This record gives sequence, C-alpha cells and structure tokens, in this order.
Amino acid sequence: MSNKNNEDLQHQASDNTLNLNPVIGIRGKDLLSSARMVLLQAIKQPFHSAKHVAHFGLELKNVLLGQSGLHPEADDRRFNDPAWSQNPLYRRYLQTYLAWRKELHSWISESNLSSQDASRGHFVINLMTEAMAPTNSMANPAAVKRFFETGGKSLLDGLSHLAKDMVNNGGMPSQVNMDAFEVGQNVATTEGAVVYRNDVLELIQYKPITESVHERPLLVVPPQINKFYVFDLSPEKSLARFCLRNGLQTFIISWRNPTKAQREWGLSTYIQALKDTIDVVLKITGSKDLNMLGACSGGITTVALLGHYQAIGENKVNAFTQMVSVLDFNLDTQVALFADEQTLEAAKRRSYQAGVLEGKDMAKVFAWMRPNDLIWNYWVNNYLLGNEPPAFDILYWNNDTTRLPAAFHGELVEMFKTNPLTRPNALEVCDTPIDLKQVTCDFYCLAGTSDHITPWEACYRSARLLGGKCEFVLSNSGHIQSILNPPGNPKARFSTSSDMPADPKVWLENATKHADSWWLHWQQWIGERSGKTKKANFTLGNKAFPAGEAAPGTYVHER
Repeated sequence: MSNKNNEDLQHQASDNTLNLNPVIGIRGKDLLSSARMVLLQAIKQPFHSAKHVAHFGLELKNVLLGQSGLHPEADDRRFNDPAWSQNPLYRRYLQTYLAWRKELHSWISESNLSSQDASRGHFVINLMTEAMAPTNSMANPAAVKRFFETGGKSLLDGLSHLAKDMVNNGGMPSQVNMDAFEVGQNVATTEGAVVYRNDVLELIQYKPITESVHERPLLVVPPQINKFYVFDLSPEKSLARFCLRNGLQTFIISWRNPTKAQREWGLSTYIQALKDTIDVVLKITGSKDLNMLGACSGGITTVALLGHYQAIGENKVNAFTQMVSVLDFNLDTQVALFADEQTLEAAKRRSYQAGVLEGKDMAKVFAWMRPNDLIWNYWVNNYLLGNEPPAFDILYWNNDTTRLPAAFHGELVEMFKTNPLTRPNALEVCDTPIDLKQVTCDFYCLAGTSDHITPWEACYRSARLLGGKCEFVLSNSGHIQSILNPPGNPKARFSTSSDMPADPKVWLENATKHADSWWLHWQQWIGERSGKTKKANFTLGNKAFPAGEAAPGTYVHER
C-alpha cells in the first residue's frame, strides 16, 4: 500500500470511527419506503422531472464538448489521481457522474416534498450515487495502474479478500487487519492491575510513574458500547499514560460485555456498580472524594450518577470531565434522520427479543450512514487495489465492539424520545429523581467541531443543563480524535471560553483559539482540582482490595 493511500485511510479512520450512538438505526424497510417515495415523486411531478432531465441533457452536452466547469469538491480525496483531471476520457466520465448526482439532488431539493421527506430522499440518492461513483469500478485509474504493475496479481488478491469478507464479515469490506493487534500485547499495555471486580465491571488501577502524586484520584468511565482501551491505545496516544505522567492516581473502568443473561441490566445497574467502585477507589487512595471523567454514553452514566449522589446528599465527586457526550437529545443531524417513533420502537423490540443490542450490527448500520468513509474507501483499497486491510490501532479498537443489555438500550431509546435530562426530576435512577441543575461541581466539557455522533452544538446545550461552573472546550476534530489528542500534533487546535451564552454560535465567535492539543489545557484544569501532592505508593490496591490480574484485566477479552 502506498504511504499516501495509507495516510488517507488513517485520517478517515480517525475521523469516522463508530463510537456509536446506540439509539440510532436505519431499517431496510425505512430505506425502501424512502426510495419508493422518491420514485413516486417522479410520477407525481412529471413536468418538474422533465425539466431536470432536460437540464441534465444540456450539462451532458457541455461535458462531451469539453465545456463543463464541473469538478469534485476540494476535500473529496477519491478523485486525487491526476488522470481524473488530465485524461480527457476520465475527465468526461467524472463530469458525467458529477452532473448526474448534482441533478438528482437538485430535483429532490426543488420538489414539493416536506423537509423531512426531502432529507430522506437526499440520503437515499446519496447512498445510490456514492455506490456508483467511478472510483468504485475497475475503471479507477489507480486500480488499472496497480493491475499492470502487479501483472494482474492485485485483481486476484482483491477477489480473495472479497471472498474472505463474504464468509467472515457479512459481505462488508474489512476495515482493519484484526490479526495485527492483541489487547495487552501491543494495545492497552500501560502497567496496572485489576483491584476490584463485580458482575458489571472491573476496576483497573494503573501504576504511578512519578515519585509524587496528587491526593485526589481520577476515575475514568468509558462508553458501554466500546472497550475501555480507547484511553490506552499506543503509548503515545494513551490518555492513561498522560495522566500518570502528570501525577494523577488513575483508575479506569472496564465494562463487562453483557450477554442475553444480563438483559435486565439498566442505567441503575451501571450506577450502582459505579457507586460500589467509587467506594473502593476512595478506600485504596485514602481520599475523601475523587474526580471523574466520562465519555459518550459513559458521560451520560456519570452525570446520572452525580444527579443521584446529589439527591441522596453524598459528596464523593469533586469535579468531573465530560467528553463528547450528549444529555440534550434534540439532535438535528443526519444521524437522527430515521429516528421516528416506529423505528425507535422497532429497535427496542429487536434488542428485547435478542436480550442484547449487538455492537457489530450497529456498526454495520452506521457504516451506511457514512458510506464513502466507512465502506467504499475500503472497497477500493481491499478489492480494487488488492491491498491488505490497513493495520491501525484506532480501527482495531473500533471493530472490537461490545453489546448493550436490552434494558439499558430501551432506556437510552426512551431518553432519546422524551429527553428527560432537560427537565428537573423527569428521569429516575436508583429510586431517586435527577435534577441536573442541582449538580454544582466544576466540570470540563469537551466537544469536537466535526463530530457527527455527538454534534458539538448538542454537547454545548447539554453543558448548560448542569448547575456547576463549566469550562467548555471545542477541539477541531471528530468524535474519537477529540479524545485521542496527544500534544505535538501541528494540526491540532481548540477553542475555550468560560462564558456560556445561550447560543453556541455566539460562544464560538467570542472563544479564544489555541494551537496544539487540549490535553495540556485540561492537565492544568484537572491539576488545580486534584489536591496537594504526596509520595506515590507503587503497590497497587490495598489489603482489602489486593491487586489481581494485570491490566487490561479479563472482561476486556470477552467476545
């Protein structure tokens, strides 16, 4: 694989990972009914359709005469090969495709469909036109060159990869070479041990690497739909190591991968397990309270726990960090396009019948929401160019999915439908109502500008639901890149402002821009809230909770 191709795939991998919103799904039924609606529209508005056919004909004439000004968008890397712009045949092929795609979208935009139906129509047309992109065919100039360079071997290799994926990957192109990594061997390698385990989770304590540590420990709560080691991928991308280097006593939760036997686990189950774990962390460290960090669905769980603690008068959490996590489920994005009453109820019914929601099924659904980034670029790489699937640690983690218990999935669906965290006492966990305005501890809230799973405006609105002092930080990256943001990246940028006006756009206009990673900014913020320093204890656990299996523990290996 060329270095350039490798870099492109790596960039797309980082920006389009599947730390999924477990509420959203598309049924084949929904797509078919949207496709049917598009076809009916052509019959219902014949003059409108004829006008667009005529317009396409005119553009096609310009293409054939070499007078068309159509060109792909600047950030569309699919057509970077010089042949698309320099070879007259390839240029006409590309421009015919662009004219066809543009006219179809224009036809939908100017039809008399409702805005929701028009959005669904655009989505279906997008699926069709991206599938039929010239780059996805054997005429792709990169594939033709590769065929002659390898004497036809690339075609045979591609067919072999296709056959393997038909058998082992449900017919989807493999995004990663899963044999290139092993948890505990070349990912999740930071030294630590399991110091506590219950049915729901394992608690990993990491070994200090500085002579002194802050008195107040940090407990990290990962999302339930992915494995915890997103916080400990490679040594240079490991947030766990970064915390240790900065003298934080670091503990991370590793959730158990539930089966249908755990179908009744709900939000209260996770919160009770977290409460027990917090007591263990405090006993091991001797601190009276701790700081927490929650990401995505782990952030929802953390905030619900804080609401519960407030309701029962417990002060065990001093400050917390909220990463790419939405509490206000009013999402106006393509991700929520098919999330109507019927689809949501069908999703609940499916997971209830199966006992769990399968992460792999969700990944497949989500891939079709971003087909160029999550399907077709791997189609080209694996099948047309005959390359092995790439070996990226982020993609390995991304494909190492888990399941969600049916009860918890059902609760998330209900939260999406009724948006209870936006209203005092509308959500109840562990027999207590939750009022987020009563959660008054300081918190650091991180969002990403190009995050398509938890859009930054929704994260911002969510931050304003809480009663504590917020440090809102916006990273110039996507969902997972926002978390995996080690210092030293020349392209990294972030914006900060402690003022929280109602309109996120006003916040952005007045925010201060910074170069490099937000990790350094957060390091200062968390350091100020982590208490005095004391001599580090290099023995993990204590008498009551002795160190058990070495990190990354046993739950992380459950399939």
